[in-house]
Amino acid sequence: MSQWPIGVFTSVDAGLGVHLDVVQELQIPTVQIHAPHRETRTPEQAAAFLEKCSAAGIQITAVFGGFDGESYASIAKTAETVGLVPEATRAARVQEMKEISDFTKLLGCNVVALHIGFVPSDRNSESYRSLIECTRDLLDHVAANGQNLHLETGQETADHLLEFIADVERDNLFINFDPANMILYGTGEPIEALRKVGHYVRSVHCKDGTWAAANRGVDWGAEVPLGAGDVGMENYLRTLKEIGYTGPLTIEREIPHDRERQKADIGQAVQLLESLRTKILS
Repeated sequence: MSQWPIGVFTSVDAGLGVHLDVVQELQIPTVQIHAPHRETRTPEQAAAFLEKCSAAGIQITAVFGGFDGESYASIAKTAETVGLVPEATRAARVQEMKEISDFTKLLGCNVVALHIGFVPSDRNSESYRSLIECTRDLLDHVAANGQNLHLETGQETADHLLEFIADVERDNLFINFDPANMILYGTGEPIEALRKVGHYVRSVHCKDGTWAAANRGVDWGAEVPLGAGDVGMENYLRTLKEIGYTGPLTIEREIPHDRERQKADIGQAVQLLESLRTKILS
């Protein structure tokens, strides 16, 4: 695979990703996929999806877990409901991530990923120590399947994410860097964060956003089309080159309620990334 192949989010059954026919139409060579619902995580569905990807010349580079009951309605609601952090659902969600890891193996992919949630700030708290233990348990299952786990950025500062990874003490835990999330959550300037965590970055999102007008970290920023926000895509790609990242540039555009606009924005993002790639790598 050449350096910085273009990628996009897609889905086996439902979710935020674009349809596979759009991926094919735009001639995008790699995809990250949202893990399907439990009833769809079967060997038959895996084989059928792999056959479609193979016929279209598309490589699956990561499978993202997500859970029923998660809500991104507000930053506060996200903290309450997302990932492995909420204690009431933690055990069930770890088990579901293990099942997603098993399904990922059926797809011949060696990367699973997720938003772990808002990692508790107090490293001495029982909640934090419990999260460390369950993350180790998940990582050992993932390792047995020959896989790495990538944590998506945004809900922690770069420094706290590094502390968490160090405390987990497993060598198959890495980062899926999303620069827009740092802006949307108000957790840090994305280029500075990327330089800090760069040695753990094994996959990335190309997504753009604008800072909240006030109350950063309390009110959401806004996701916008690639190139229209505060990330600075040329600077972002130049920094990816600086840290030695050569993997896919996976476009994420979360407007599933408006498929035509999503498709148009992704087409525009492909053109932008291809022109920047040529400019930076030539």
